Amino acid sequence: MDRRNLKYIGPHVSIAGGVENAPLNALKTGATGFGMFTKNQRQWVAKPLTEESIQKFTINMKEGGFTADAVLPHDSYLINLGHPEIEKLEKSRAAFLDEVQRVEQLGLKYLNFHPGSHLKTIEPKDCLDRIAESINITIDQTEQAVLLIENTAGQGSNMGSRFEEIARIIEGVKDQSRVAVCLDTCHLFAAGYDLRTEETRTKTWADFDRLIGFDFLKGMHLNDAKSTFESHLDRHHSLGQGNIGWEAFEQIAGDPRFNGIPLVLETIDEKLWPEEVSKLLAKV
Repeated sequence: MDRRNLKYIGPHVSIAGGVENAPLNALKTGATGFGMFTKNQRQWVAKPLTEESIQKFTINMKEGGFTADAVLPHDSYLINLGHPEIEKLEKSRAAFLDEVQRVEQLGLKYLNFHPGSHLKTIEPKDCLDRIAESINITIDQTEQAVLLIENTAGQGSNMGSRFEEIARIIEGVKDQSRVAVCLDTCHLFAAGYDLRTEETRTKTWADFDRLIGFDFLKGMHLNDAKSTFESHLDRHHSLGQGNIGWEAFEQIAGDPRFNGIPLVLETIDEKLWPEEVSKLLAKV
């Protein structure tokens, strides 16, 4: 087996011109996996996927050698599954359901999402429970997509910056086979989980395994950080050019605990994507 197949590594690519272009755009970077949106991420509503787009997407996935395991779709940035206002919560839940249905139409496996924000209006624990309820409602109306809670930097009133918060959400999900986690390295660092040395990385991964468990890890975003440690600011940088440093990403690429899941670059310079992908795959 090609050792590259152990790691699904690639950038979050554009869907300009249709979702069917995502696999083609990923292939141009030398990727073995990729991230994508299934619609405009800054709009509530999008036109339904056409049968033509779905068929072309399936063909391009096959021709590019990509499987559903290698792809990490991301939902809209507008959605807040813990919104304190019922009307806006229902709007978010409807949009989230649509996102999951689009993923399933494309034959994909995962949907990555930011958990939500309490907006300084309800208690954080109540917001976490509301997010879990939103997940349960969505699971009841969909078939098989696994919903990946992304850790956050802890900016403002955003929930999910601490492993304990993510664990509470998971605990509230009835069908835990349908919920998982996506770890964003920039967000980890900004939230106070240090990745700069072997010692601190070992502690971070041990804390994650103790509080959540590696069985729940189904995706990652590999981003260096412009933001400083524990700043709670979400500022991505190219790999090796930020405050985390290249060594952390080299370790992830070579660590079998991160095999078989999409490792997606959301780094800031598209021109560097082929180089970043190549350097990571060389460490597998």
